[in-house]
Amino acid sequence: MPGYEAIGWYGVGAPKSTPTEIIDKLNNEINAVLANPTSKARLIGLGADPMSMTSSDFGKFMFDETEKWGKVIREANIKPD
Repeated sequence: MPGYEAIGWYGVGAPKSTPTEIIDKLNNEINAVLANPTSKARLIGLGADPMSMTSSDFGKFMFDETEKWGKVIREANIKPD
């Protein structure tokens, strides 16, 4: 489909009811690991492209991915088996 790029990605999520202070702490710690040169090099060596994000940025990323692929599914009339 023109204009689309399929990528695999991983992220860490938590239940919607998780307190903001816990989300912020998890986000800060995960981003610290991704910023660590040794950890970053290891992930890159495994073929990953580490991306540090705020929890809001990650939420928007997931929303955008869902919208993008939802459009593909609707336009291609894809149905579950």
